[in-house]
Amino acid sequence: MIDGVIVTPLKRIPGEAGVVMHGLKKSAPGYVGFGEAYFSEIFEGAAKGWRRHNRVTMNLMVVQGQVRFVLYDDRAGSQTFGELTDVKIGQSFHARLTVPPGIWMCFRGEGPGNSVLLDIIEEEHDPAEAETCDGSAIPFSW
Repeated sequence: MIDGVIVTPLKRIPGEAGVVMHGLKKSAPGYVGFGEAYFSEIFEGAAKGWRRHNRVTMNLMVVQGQVRFVLYDDRAGSQTFGELTDVKIGQSFHARLTVPPGIWMCFRGEGPGNSVLLDIIEEEHDPAEAETCDGSAIPFSW
């Protein structure tokens, strides 16, 4: 696991009218504050990324479907420099993926059908805060 990345298994509580899925508490590891929550839909088989936040910690949960996240650490001085982390979360493994600033991330919808993820970050979205790349320098391909 890349240094600073946390995978937290979460509870799914079945009920007669549906399931309650735990998400994030302010006492949880990786919670650093609230600025914005947003949902992202991804089509089955489609990939989004590579993207890196410079200040923001992401707390990602899949609320529908299944998503495969691939993370890459190119932080100078990191004890996990050059390492990849590959994790699937969704309906078969309900968890929260906490990604600290400075980690490259790409993710792919693995269905069934479209998947939806929720990201909770500690500040409002600022397009200048993150960067993207084509992934050619990252040792991973779909």
